[in-house]
Amino acid sequence: MLREFKRPQKLMGNAFEITAVSDDKNSANQHIDAAIDEIRRIEKLLTTFSEESQTNLINRNAGIKPVKVDWEIFDLIERSLTISRITDGYFDISYGGIDKSFWNFDREMKELPNPELIKDHLKLVNYQNIILDRENQTIFLKEKGMRIGFGGIGKGYAAEKAKKLLQKRGVLSGIVNASGDLTTWGNQADGKPWTVGIADPNNVKQPFSYMNITDMAIATSGNYEKFVVIGGKKYSHTINPKTGMPVSGVKSVTIFCPNAEIADAMATPVSIMGIDSALNMVNQINHLECIIIDDQDRIYSSQNINLK
Repeated sequence: MLREFKRPQKLMGNAFEITAVSDDKNSANQHIDAAIDEIRRIEKLLTTFSEESQTNLINRNAGIKPVKVDWEIFDLIERSLTISRITDGYFDISYGGIDKSFWNFDREMKELPNPELIKDHLKLVNYQNIILDRENQTIFLKEKGMRIGFGGIGKGYAAEKAKKLLQKRGVLSGIVNASGDLTTWGNQADGKPWTVGIADPNNVKQPFSYMNITDMAIATSGNYEKFVVIGGKKYSHTINPKTGMPVSGVKSVTIFCPNAEIADAMATPVSIMGIDSALNMVNQINHLECIIIDDQDRIYSSQNINLK
């Protein structure tokens, strides 16, 4: 008898939940253990909070020398740069230079950071200054003080890797949910497709729409989770890498695509680049769809979306 076995777990600073469909509790738990270990392994690799991580090593040697890294990191950075090119730099892993120092979205913030200071730091945000050398397997950040971080793609990457591991172990269906960025395969225990609710930004507990999905990943970027209000205006925790300022005007973006890493990476640029440009870009990419809700609660969706 097939059942769904679920386990919540805090990983990468986020609430993950792993679901495996199986007819045996013990093997389901072993599979979930293995998936959690895999996500922990990736966290160690990508984190900027540990002195030992390769990401930190790259950052510490910015402007000094190239750093030899595992292929896994090399390839992830290479894919990140491809997404930067496709999104015209609205996705940029070198945003690490502006991120934490100016914006902390606890409710203490009373005023916007100094635009001059931000401008100064923005000089360091440029994915074109991340130099990859495939022959020597090295990454070099050209400018001193540059920093990379995987906040915009890491969760999706981890979810994708955990899913692949579970599939390899013979789990025929399941979900890896990385704090709202989720990837699904197969069907529910009763044979029906997985159903996901699209959150209503005004009432996070109430979905405004449902979609049936399988073999599909979904990522959501919304300003209703972390934000500050300054001068009566709501600023979301998503930072525009071109201005160093937080995004306003869009309440939430939901991305659908077969791969969780791409879904995760696309959610940010789509919420930043302006609705027309975003829809235009998404409509040109195969197997990528999106739903955007603006501050006036208007709903926009890409060409192939049929909302129930």
